[in-house]
Formats: sequence, structure tokens, C-alpha cells
Amino acid sequence: MAHRSLPARLRTANVVLYPRRLLYGPDWIILGVNNACNLHCRMCDVGMAFEGSNFHQNLMGSQPLNMPLELVSRIVDQTAGRWPDAGIGFAFTEPLAYPYIVEAVGLATARGLRASLTTNGLTLTRHAPGLVKAGLRHLSISLDGPPAIHNEIRGNKASFQKAIEGLHVYLESAAAAGRKSEVGVFCTITQWNIGHLAEFLEIFRSLPLAQVGLMHTSFVTEDAAAEHNRTWPMYSATPSNLSGIDLEAMDLDVLFAELTDIGSRTWPWPLSYSPRIGSRAALETYYKEPQRPVGRRCNDVFSKLLIQSNGDVLPGAGRCFHVPMGNINVTPLAEIWNGPPLAAFRGTLVGAGGLLPACARCCAAYG
Repeated sequence: MAHRSLPARLRTANVVLYPRRLLYGPDWIILGVNNACNLHCRMCDVGMAFEGSNFHQNLMGSQPLNMPLELVSRIVDQTAGRWPDAGIGFAFTEPLAYPYIVEAVGLATARGLRASLTTNGLTLTRHAPGLVKAGLRHLSISLDGPPAIHNEIRGNKASFQKAIEGLHVYLESAAAAGRKSEVGVFCTITQWNIGHLAEFLEIFRSLPLAQVGLMHTSFVTEDAAAEHNRTWPMYSATPSNLSGIDLEAMDLDVLFAELTDIGSRTWPWPLSYSPRIGSRAALETYYKEPQRPVGRRCNDVFSKLLIQSNGDVLPGAGRCFHVPMGNINVTPLAEIWNGPPLAAFRGTLVGAGGLLPACARCCAAYG
């Protein structure tokens, strides 16, 4: 029997009172369809080739390089048969570098599932018409500031221009086909784009976007990882996404002034913040006291699964601990969702108050 979503109030009660047995299915199945990226982002462990992080292992640590299309089909069939309300997310590592991306999106939409794709946009121009025809429902483009700043962060002197060209082609293709496809643009706040965020947002003022988001950078410090591992070695933590970022170089006075200015303006699309930080003191806590939790409870482990190219299933999405919870080539997804490894992990999280020490700056804690 297919599982439909529970009302939010009942889901919360399920998570708090009985986390080891969820009475609902995942909202999203995230597919790591490949282990390759065509940019070298300075705030990313993949782009900086820092192989010692969980984030790098979650995005790059499986073989084959590309998820076989028959495995995508199996995942889609199991999801549609068990959880017809769920979506299929193509997010890692760079899905537009996956040679079967249009076919994979089509497999999901043909079974009535929502399909979402997150991309750096470098090759979006080429893929946009096919993605629209395949029925892509949500497109998210990750950009890092105005053109020169973005290109410097991404290590490609034309990456911003190519992404914007692809965005326009996608919007035009969707309009021409009469298809409703939500498009969002998301920017990670780093030391390089502080002071340029308002300028960045203004670039998109005239575009029919569904959402624009500003995301404070997610990270794990060496001290936070060490503290975590003293108590929770079974869910080993590593430093994450700090191989290219210097937290001390974040000008928090400029950032707070800019966020205040941005918040005072009217924008033509919903503007989200992850997390929303409302004071200069809270901003100081976020970046200078990284072992103090900002969020209350992990959301992803109770709503998502990440599947790597070899079929390994990981909890949540890319930033979680690199602890496989099963493999879809051996065990059906429905059994993995409430299987002993995930049940134990969820119980551990709730028993610890909702977050473990290394979760303190993960976007899943407040997303």
C-alpha cells in the first residue's frame, strides 16, 4: 500500500515520540547520479579536493562514476510504488555532467513523481530544452555573487555568464512549451561576496523566479569534529567545507549591515534566508562560536534519503555523516527507510536533543 504524507502536526509527534518508526515516507529521494564536477568552488571540499571530509565522501566516494540508468529506474519504481507523494531530487555532484540526466528526469516524471534539479548552471543552455520536455518541476541554480566574484569563486572566468544564459533559455523553453516549472537561485554567503549580496539580488529583479535564497555557509570545524567524536565515534565527524574558507575573514559588520539593507527592500519574489539571523550578536554566534547550535533538530534525516551511484543509501543529504544505512541493490528502499541503522540514528538524534555536536552548522538543522 502506498504511504501518503501525514499532516505536519502528526509528523512532528511521530518524530519526537517514536523516532525509530516513522509512519510516513520520505519527502525527497536525493540521487547522487555522478561523482564529478566541472567547477572548482573555493567554499566546497569537492572543489578544493579535500578528500578527508564526510561531504567529499558523500559526493565523490562511490563507484561507478555515473549511476546506471537501470538503477535510477529501480529507485523511481520503488518510490512511486511506495511513496507517490515523494519527489526525486537530482543534486549531486553536478547532475548536468551526468550523461543520462534528461532520461533520468523523464523516468521520474513518467511515474508521476516531482523532479527537482540543483545545478551550477555551467551547461544549462545545452540541457534546458530537454529538461523542460522531460517535465522537470523545480530547477535550482547555485550562484555566488555578481559575475566577477562568482567567476573567481568558481574558478571559471565565464561560469556566471553561462549560467545566466542557461537560466534564460530554460525560462524561455518552459514558456514556449506552456509548462509550469519553478526556478530558484541560491547564493552561499562567503568571505568573498560579503558586501555584494544586494547587488547580486538586483540582477534577478526582472526575472519570474519562484524563490531566491541566501544561505549562510555550512561547515564543521576541527574542534567541533573532535568534540563530536569523543562521544559519538560511531557517527564519525570530520572538518567540512573550511579548506578554502577563512571564518576570521568574514566581515560580520558589513554582512549585518547588508542583510539589514536587503531586508528593508521589496523584492518581486520570495527571499529566503538559511538560517534567518536577526541580530549582529546572533551573527557573531553563528560564525565565531560554531559549537553552539543554531537550529533545534535535524530535518533531513526525517524527510530525505541520499542514494549514491553504487546504490548505498545515506541519511539526509550531502552534509550528513558518511554512514551507509543500506544498499538498494540488496534491500528495498521501504525497508531501509525504517530499517535498524536509520532507526538507531534517528533515535540517537532525538535522544541527544535533536542534534549532535557536528550538526551545529548544518543547513538541515534550520532548513
